[in-house]
Amino acid sequence: MTLLEAVDIRMFYGSVCALDGVTLRIGRGEFVSIIGPNGAGKTTLVNVLTGLLAPTSGTVRFKGEDVGGVGPVRLARLGMARAFQLVNVFPALTVGETIAVAVLARLGRGARLFAALAGERRVWDEVRSVAELFGLGDTLARPARTLPQGDKKLLDVASAFALHPEVILLDEPTSGVSTADKHAIMEVLVQAAARLGIHSIIQVEHDMDIVFGYSDRIVALHQGRVLADGRPAELQANDAVMATVVGRAHA
Repeated sequence: MTLLEAVDIRMFYGSVCALDGVTLRIGRGEFVSIIGPNGAGKTTLVNVLTGLLAPTSGTVRFKGEDVGGVGPVRLARLGMARAFQLVNVFPALTVGETIAVAVLARLGRGARLFAALAGERRVWDEVRSVAELFGLGDTLARPARTLPQGDKKLLDVASAFALHPEVILLDEPTSGVSTADKHAIMEVLVQAAARLGIHSIIQVEHDMDIVFGYSDRIVALHQGRVLADGRPAELQANDAVMATVVGRAHA
């Protein structure tokens, strides 16, 4: 069952073509990684898929509904969320408050002050539940900006998961952390997705060990076009694709 599809997407910034006829489909139960060298169009594609940008031409559909340019808030209500690095957006919030932003957004009560919610057990029970899934249960009162980088990444992802999406899109969820922390983050992420009933995961990621270790499918972009779309073993066996996308053959 196709949950998300982009059909013949073209995106221009003035005379510059960032995406040139991109078509892809994400099915239920898939973990799909989007890869490519700098300038390949990955960020533009993510912004189009998550409703931040309306494509110049082509169609983006989520569960059969045209969602081109609808914005992340509307898309979250439909069931697709993106991690937005809330630690950087709201540096003064605690870990608990950062997750609560997402819970309140899902409940349609984002305008309510935190002080007025102090006694609302439902919200804070859910905040604690999500935090514990990501190993952050003991840090709820800690200022989010003081977390180690790996925990900041987990908090970003936890906030997106708190929206209870069917599909989640992660933009480099392991960037800036150690190799050991990268694998720990991915294990927590995959386990949390299974427990929360998230149907599909899409990630943009540069670390090829993570990409080939966790993906069901890999979409490789180059110069705004889909260069390859297949299972990890298929891309690994294609030296031309690996050399173009990664800059070397993948061992």
